Amino acid sequence: MDPWSTALLSGIVLITLAARSYHAQLVERPNVLLIVLDDFRPAIRQGYGDENAITPNLDRLVQTGYHFENVFAQQALCAPSRNSMLTGRRPDTVRLYDFYSYWREFSGNFTTLPQYFKQQGYRTHSVGKIFHPGASSNFTDDYPLSWSSPTFHPQSDPFSNSPVCPDPQDGGRLHRNLLCPVIPERQPFHTLPDIESTQEAARFLREARNEPYFLAVGYRKPHIPFRIPVEYLNQHPQTKFQTVGNDQRPYGLPSVAWAPFLDVRNRDDFERLDVPFPYGRIPEDFQQRIRQHYYAAVTYVDDLIGRLLAEVKMDQTIVMVTSDHGWSLGEHGEWAKYSNYDVALRVPLILVTPTLPTGNGMKIENVVELLDVFPTLVDLAGLAPVPACSKQRPHKAVACVEGKSLVSLLINTTVDRNHEEQWVAYSQFPRPGIEPSVVPSSDEPKLRYIKIMGYSLRTARFRYTAWIQFNPDTFKRDWNTVYGEEMYDHLIDEQENLNLADRPQLQLIKDSLRAILQAKFP
Repeated sequence: MDPWSTALLSGIVLITLAARSYHAQLVERPNVLLIVLDDFRPAIRQGYGDENAITPNLDRLVQTGYHFENVFAQQALCAPSRNSMLTGRRPDTVRLYDFYSYWREFSGNFTTLPQYFKQQGYRTHSVGKIFHPGASSNFTDDYPLSWSSPTFHPQSDPFSNSPVCPDPQDGGRLHRNLLCPVIPERQPFHTLPDIESTQEAARFLREARNEPYFLAVGYRKPHIPFRIPVEYLNQHPQTKFQTVGNDQRPYGLPSVAWAPFLDVRNRDDFERLDVPFPYGRIPEDFQQRIRQHYYAAVTYVDDLIGRLLAEVKMDQTIVMVTSDHGWSLGEHGEWAKYSNYDVALRVPLILVTPTLPTGNGMKIENVVELLDVFPTLVDLAGLAPVPACSKQRPHKAVACVEGKSLVSLLINTTVDRNHEEQWVAYSQFPRPGIEPSVVPSSDEPKLRYIKIMGYSLRTARFRYTAWIQFNPDTFKRDWNTVYGEEMYDHLIDEQENLNLADRPQLQLIKDSLRAILQAKFP
């Protein structure tokens, strides 16, 4: 190891030891509240600067604590992203790219974040959507290994994709619409899923006053359909939402990179628009209404977070808020996730903790990953650190993570900001072929149909993506067969509108980024 690296490592060790000393003095056994939203881009006014957002409760958390500006998911799809975050291992280690395999049986008996806290004597409880329900979490949300009690799922949740949306264009008859403002009392069970989840989480908090807990609350919104209380639309008039500046498919984008947003197309109100597949443009009025309903859903869930936080003893509890991935609102002409764009992968990460000095709105700009959530929460709670997984054997069934603790960034950022090359985020997305397709789905291909994997690298300045051949039977990559490349320079193109991958004058930069990416995924 070179002298600089030795000095850096020593500094990080000293910082970590100092942090743990601070933990012990302030809160011996802090509680943990992890709030995970669904399809939530950083639509927050304070800190993240989204002027369309009305988020007073998240704003207060941002102003009180710490917030990370550049956090990226490992895959812009619910189950793979959540399993990656909660096991602290990459999708290629978990070997889940769809919804249909359970990592403990398919890949390895990996320790999860809540399981680690449970092993340290914490009472762990899951409310709503934390693990993706179904086969990818063994139809039990990984209970009893991860949780002390069975996961709470709202009884009204199964109706979210049912024809429960009053449609004004059809005399108020019920449809499976994308835009679905409702009166909760007239919905099945006279409520909505996220309202039920808030009530259950509040009940748990009232009962768990005398023992350390790890409570994870997964809100369904702003995931589609936008089934939300109708009154939240009044806070977001349609007139404030105009066309985004980059609502067209970017010039030079390889077809394999395109996500045709099939889940949006599969809604009654959208089908009536008759938008051509796969590149047709959505009418302007409907674009505005999608944005209106998305931001109304954000305000709705922010209101519920406020009700939940009213039950939390903040001086004894680490609170973290994040999402499984982002969501496109017309950028690049897309309307979902399913891509390697920043807008599909970037999520907020807000942290308020009694185990560190008050953040007072401190912003951390380093590029980090959702993989880092596991070791960071362990570190903040003062638990024994989780070791890094072996680079040669990340599938080994021991308690380990492929992410890193972010506590050093919260305590002393001087060294880290001067050497940002060490802060890189890696993501990926699978495709069944080079052209957008409905069957098999380009957006959610099952493992057996995956022929191409788009591996993506995000540094402080660049995003580089290579779409390469992938074998779903052996999980082998072929870097000699490349179906498309993307390279965006955030210094001049923050919205990733200009693909620079074919520019001869940038060949050396592209080659260096590709070498880093290929070394990570050989």
